[in-house]
Amino acid sequence: MTMAEKSQKKSQAKSQGKTKQLMAASDFHAKKKWGQNFLLEPKFVEKIIDAADLDKEQIVLEIGPGLGALTRQLAEQAKKVVAVEIDGELVTLLQDILAPYDNVTVHHGDAMKVDLEQLVQSEAAEDGSPVYFSVVANLPYYITTPIVMRLLEQNWHWQKMVLMVQKEVAERMVAPPGGKDYGALSLGVQYRAKASIVTIVPPTVFYPRPQVDSAVVLLENRLEPPVAVDNEKIFFGVIKAAFAQRRKTLLNALGNSGIAEDKEQVQQVLEDCGISCQRRGETLSLEEFAAIANGFTSFA
Repeated sequence: MTMAEKSQKKSQAKSQGKTKQLMAASDFHAKKKWGQNFLLEPKFVEKIIDAADLDKEQIVLEIGPGLGALTRQLAEQAKKVVAVEIDGELVTLLQDILAPYDNVTVHHGDAMKVDLEQLVQSEAAEDGSPVYFSVVANLPYYITTPIVMRLLEQNWHWQKMVLMVQKEVAERMVAPPGGKDYGALSLGVQYRAKASIVTIVPPTVFYPRPQVDSAVVLLENRLEPPVAVDNEKIFFGVIKAAFAQRRKTLLNALGNSGIAEDKEQVQQVLEDCGISCQRRGETLSLEEFAAIANGFTSFA
């Protein structure tokens, strides 16, 4: 074992000891139902902070602050941190942990149900004008894709997302057309953001340990999407329907989705776009999905 590896192992052990002490002192136990895996290694917290590239003028939305290891660093770097935590027991614990920081507000709520845009604006807007914010989070695996898709679909004022996610989800975010990783998430990311994988994170730096590797991803809002879409609701509906059952052809997938009146309408739209009814969603580019969605919009 190299000196660097020994140093990292010692740091992990120290962080894990502090985490366990904190959990024991408050009689808190990680809950599987909410996918609680707390990040221990300061090195990876620093990588997230570096990727976020914050300053004292910026607002941060943190989803799932956990035991506050990342939250404390965000508070040091940003103007304001608005955190949303679903676990009421953790909210109470965080009030003590984060007491030294007057620029952090923790809200008890479900990030899939809370109007996150309204929450941030109510906390951060000073003159009534919308503020742009960064989303930084160590997301629970079980809800990663729904949360990210919600953030992508809603035209909220986020400018950057730095997210700790399951490695395979990160790979889907950056996947090109044609492969097994390419799907609705890939297209949603391509449409709204420029995506890159910052680093791969091993299970050993979490407590409790997950079963798989994680990754930190950076999504930078394009502000102007690379394709023209007439109706974003229809666009996201089309890509979700196309991948709901991957083995189905576009004719069958879209014909049974409720987007079209019947398969004849699907066939007409696809023919107008010059796209074969027998193709599958995984073979289509972002531009082709935009064309299909715009075709359906003309019938709406």
